[in-house]
Amino acid sequence: MMNKKQIESLIYEYHWRKKEVARLEKVLFGTNGINRSVGVAQYGIEATLPKPNINLKSEAEIKAMDAREERLLERYNKFKEKVDKVERMADFLTSDKHLIILDCMMEGMSYRSIAAHLGVGRTKIWEMKDEMLNTIITSQKGQNGQFERVRT
Repeated sequence: MMNKKQIESLIYEYHWRKKEVARLEKVLFGTNGINRSVGVAQYGIEATLPKPNINLKSEAEIKAMDAREERLLERYNKFKEKVDKVERMADFLTSDKHLIILDCMMEGMSYRSIAAHLGVGRTKIWEMKDEMLNTIITSQKGQNGQFERVRT
């Protein structure tokens, strides 16, 4: 079971993890120039022309690239799981202010900025954040540790 500090840290790390997940998706699954025309039908003379051999790397380079891609895929899966976990937390909050605090924290806003955004003092934000985290923890217990599956 995650404690408040771990959940808070997970929420605040969301914004950069989300960016890293998007970057890794582009690296692992996106286009890289070579595969840009895959799936695009060619007509006329272009369809009859020979295609370039894109496998110009040595076997050692391919193995090294595979090791790197495996490492990136492992990081992608770990970060994606954490990002999804934070996004699921919103499903257990019913208060609009708690949802706003969660969204602001997910964007990486400071407590001072969140307090200014909601028009309340920092002390009140700390109290509301604490209530929000308690709600998330209670939901976690009610969901048989649903959030616990993710390593922090």
